[in-house]
Amino acid sequence: MLYPKTKRNIYRIIPFSVIWLVFSIVYTMLEKGILGNLPYYPSTGNPYNYARNIFVTPLSALITGTFLGALEIFYFNKWFVEKSFSKKILYKSLIYLAIILVFLVTSVIASSGAQDFVFGKQGWQNVWVFFTSYSLLSVILYIAAITLVTQFYSEVSENMGLGVLNNFLTGKYHRPTEEERIYMFLDMKSSTTIAESLGHIKYFQMLRDYYADLTEPVIKYSGEIYQYVGDEMVVSWKLKNGLQKNNCIQCFFAMKETIREQAAKYKQKFDLLPSFKAGFHVGKVTTGEIGVIKKDIIFTGDVLNTTARIQGLCNDYQVDVLISGELIKKLDLDSQFRPKALGVNELRGKDEKLELYTILTSQEN
Repeated sequence: MLYPKTKRNIYRIIPFSVIWLVFSIVYTMLEKGILGNLPYYPSTGNPYNYARNIFVTPLSALITGTFLGALEIFYFNKWFVEKSFSKKILYKSLIYLAIILVFLVTSVIASSGAQDFVFGKQGWQNVWVFFTSYSLLSVILYIAAITLVTQFYSEVSENMGLGVLNNFLTGKYHRPTEEERIYMFLDMKSSTTIAESLGHIKYFQMLRDYYADLTEPVIKYSGEIYQYVGDEMVVSWKLKNGLQKNNCIQCFFAMKETIREQAAKYKQKFDLLPSFKAGFHVGKVTTGEIGVIKKDIIFTGDVLNTTARIQGLCNDYQVDVLISGELIKKLDLDSQFRPKALGVNELRGKDEKLELYTILTSQEN
């Protein structure tokens, strides 16, 4: 069974492979339509073999797309994370150009046949003819289109979130859908005091590091970041994903551990260590697309208001985490986590009373 992070990375790389594969098939078919039964390229005189190209070109493109997708996900996103959109495009395009040139050399040699490549100079002569002809420009322009599409996809995916983008593309929530979800409202402690002491610019830089560090546990434990509201993060799980191996609870404590591990960084850069409190609840929501000028996928339902109010009671109970009795009943907590009942509370603006719990870890038992 794949870990959620591994599965997510695979899902992020696959579109790059698919885009390159589709573009290469279209290119090969257009090439066939233009050249017909000619055994050579008129502009270069290099041999043309459709039966070979329809296999070699898509295969080469699939490998190249997968390779570029892996580079994008594992390296480029980290290298250029603080660069502006235009600089990201420029720097990545230069790297892509170098890779594409290698791809073109390989494709031209492959189209000459493996025997020429291994035993003769014909393949390399074909490369020279191709690179000194007008054909090079047309092919580079075509591949540049693929590059722009993949980079655009990458940037949109990073900004919208992979799940949200896929939901838009598949139209999953084009019509409102009712589903049961788990929510965690996570709020930074003493954020107003921290903002006043750091100043707005440095506080924003701290928030960026803080959210970046908290994202890793969300991915690891199958969560979805619904939104950021100032210093508050709203995380959601489909019911099955959140309950599996107590992912929702595991996520919270993994977040605490992550911040502790980064204590030296926060002390050095901001002279403080941020902490947070969280509220959990489960319930039905209606999910769907909304908006005209700017579309978004939103959740509506009483569970969100209730979760926010539960989180707001953490200070009253002097605990870092509060969980509704409804969610506790659905979880299968083991010796690692022990629920501690805190009594029944009548939430502000709510007629019904809600039983609340906190969680003690095995170290606190």
